[in-house]
Amino acid sequence: MQMLEAKNINKYFHLPDEFQVLSDISFSMDRGEFVSIMGKSGCGKSTLLYLLSTMDTDYTGEIWLDGQKISGLPANDLARIRNEKIGFVFQFHYLLSEFTVLENVMLPARKLGLKSKEEIEHDAMTKLKLLGIEDQALKQAIKISGGQKQRVAIARALINNPIIIMGDEPTGNLDSKNSDIVFNIFKELCVEEKLSLLIVTHDDEFAHRTDRIIQMGDGKILKG
Repeated sequence: MQMLEAKNINKYFHLPDEFQVLSDISFSMDRGEFVSIMGKSGCGKSTLLYLLSTMDTDYTGEIWLDGQKISGLPANDLARIRNEKIGFVFQFHYLLSEFTVLENVMLPARKLGLKSKEEIEHDAMTKLKLLGIEDQALKQAIKISGGQKQRVAIARALINNPIIIMGDEPTGNLDSKNSDIVFNIFKELCVEEKLSLLIVTHDDEFAHRTDRIIQMGDGKILKG
């Protein structure tokens, strides 16, 4: 079953001059598929990811997620879809340093407001166990290592049980050992949880271990 589909996506930047950053982008990915997007800096990879994740709505074309057309929906509906169905992992972890690891993971679920604090705390501990860092739960986020912080960011992305994880260079700030840990976590989620993953990366080794590579250049899909 198709999880995500983009149809004829075009995107322009208007300042200082009009510039087409994405040109007629069409592709789809299946449930449980692990796809990476590669290409030179400035080719439009991250721009595409932000459109697909509903964080940017200034484009033409159609985006379908889980059988639903999400293009053109009101901002409130997109915020709900983003919170319920999409987990996002950035290159930088964006943890709140004054909060504990556990509190950081709980934040998106508390924002969604569908469960009690106790249920959310239980879910958050489950995600931390999945990522092998439950022993860090009560530490302040500022006091754990960079690799651990990125795993906390992944746990936070998983807290609302999304159907797809999107990542923008999630291993970009990690050494090879921690990059490998993050890849293996993603692969396990893909195989065991049937989670779909769409990851922008410059890391050749990471990309070639995924199910499929979408190669971009000059705002277009070259192959994949």
